[in-house]
Parts: sequence; structure tokens; C-alpha cells
Amino acid sequence: MPENSATLSKEDITIDQALRPSRWEEYFGQEKIKKNLRVIIEAALRRSEAMDHILFCGQAGLGKTTLAYLVGKELKANVKTTSGPALEKLGDMAAILSNLEAGEVLFIDEAHRVNRLIEEVLYPAMESRKLHLVVGKGPTARSFSIDLPPFTLIAATTRENLLSQPLRSRFGAIFRLDYYNPEDIKAIIARSAKILGINVTPGAVGIIAKASRATPRVANRLLKRARDYAEVHGDSEIDEKIARKTLNALDIDEAGLEPQDKRLLETIIGKFGGGPVGLGTLAAALNEDKGAIEDIYEPYLMTLGFLKRTSSGRVAMPAAYDHLGIKKKGELL
Repeated sequence: MPENSATLSKEDITIDQALRPSRWEEYFGQEKIKKNLRVIIEAALRRSEAMDHILFCGQAGLGKTTLAYLVGKELKANVKTTSGPALEKLGDMAAILSNLEAGEVLFIDEAHRVNRLIEEVLYPAMESRKLHLVVGKGPTARSFSIDLPPFTLIAATTRENLLSQPLRSRFGAIFRLDYYNPEDIKAIIARSAKILGINVTPGAVGIIAKASRATPRVANRLLKRARDYAEVHGDSEIDEKIARKTLNALDIDEAGLEPQDKRLLETIIGKFGGGPVGLGTLAAALNEDKGAIEDIYEPYLMTLGFLKRTSSGRVAMPAAYDHLGIKKKGELL
């Protein structure tokens, strides 16, 4: 279930900021990406140049925003942040670009939602540091250019396929963040528990890590809810019992599947004989948006080996039957 930041309390927002790594040493996982980034950063610093524009791709909660801020910190640069949906008019983009100072980092989240007209402003800004503007309309319209200072654009997207090719091609490096391995997730939970000031047993760390969907944001969310459960019930630490009760209360199973995930698999198995079933048909059967299925549910289910995309549609894999305790047709009980 996606976490809605609009419902978070002021305290939760402060906690989320505290849990965000502020140094490379605190950022666990994505080792290859970190190694390549540090080379690019070091080279730019040695040349006293603005770093190449960077694009981060990957599922929500994998650390794209955190990486952007870490890059800014390594460059000793101010990071100005906006998002694709916030850039509604050409004037919005022009105002941000014209106010950049030399060496600053502009971070655009949800870059795939940037308006195509606004992209036209970004192309010359990224390529030649020029801001082309048109003033007036009709015969009296005038065009002029503004020179921009050296800056670095860092963009993040969960839908790389929705980025236009002209925009994508202007990034000097593209990094795709993968799901985290269990040991990195455990290290993230241990670090977060220390910041939150609560003891978590190794067994509880393992349970939370396994249910975290291999995603740091989810791991931290589950840890905070386990902390709430422990405090309300007067426990001084989070043990395996507390961890399991927290997951049960949230209706999350040991593999991190939530009701929507199970419903998707059960629909494919129960209504469509295990598949293949087309995305449109599946979305209609679930009364879900196609984008939600593709972006939120399917990636993790495919990582677990529960779901497979084929040219004919979605297919439930044997591991899904085993996990849900469902027998295939013709299989002996």
C-alpha cells in the first residue's frame, strides 16, 4: 500500500528526514551506482566543472531522492527541488532556471510527468546552458536568450519508458536502482532503529526485512509501526513476537504481500486459470488503474517469481500457487 505523505504528522516528517542517509557510509546497497557516481563527482571536482546531468530510474522508495541530495553534498552545492507535476507552465521552469546559481543542483522528481512543452525549454538549458524565451504573441512576439550558469540537473523517475527520447538522451549518465538484497535491508533497519532509539532483536530485524518488499522506505515504515506497537503494549524492545503482530495488524504476510498483491494473484488464478491474461482485462477485473498494476504491484511480484509477463499477458507462476496455498487444476490434494 503506497504511503501517502499528506497523512503524515509533523513528527513523522521529522523522523523520515532523520532516517534519510546524509553520508555515503550510511547509504547501504546500490554499490555499483555509488561507485560510478563517486568517480563522476570526483572528476567534476578536479576539473572545477559542473557535473554531468544525471537520471535515476527505479521503483518508488529505492533511494533516488536520497542519492540526489548525497550528490549535492559531495559537490558542496545547494540542491533546488521540484517535481514534474509542479511544473505546469513554461514560466515555472523559466523562473527556476533563471534563478540558478553557478554550481547548483536542480533536482526534478517524477521527471516523466514533465509537460512536453516544458521539455523544450530544458533541452537548450541542459545542452548549451541557454534559456530561450518568447515574449508577446503574434507579429509583435520577440524571442531572446538568457545565458545560464553551469549547473547540474538530476532527474528521478519511476517510469523511464515515459520519458521522451530527446530528454533522455541529454543525460550524461543513467542509473537504474534495483531492489535491495536482504543484508542491506537488515543494515538499513538496524541503523534506523538506532536513530529511533529502540532495541530490535536480530530475529525481528529478519522478519521486518523479509516483509519490506526489498525497499528501504517500506522497511522504515514497518519499523516505525512496530515501534508504535511495542510502545502501546509496554514493550521495551521489538522482538519476533512484536514484529509478527505488527505485520498481522497491517495485513502484511511474511513475504511482504499486502491484500492488493494477493487479490491480483488470486484473480489471475481464480478467474483466468492462472493466465495468460491481458493487462486491460486484469485491470478491469480488479477495478484498478493499469499504471498502478504495472508500477506498484507487478515489479515486486515478478522479483519474487510469483508473476510473469508474456507477450500474451500476465501469468501466475508455481511459486504464487505455493505461497497462497492454492492447488493447480489437476494437482492432487
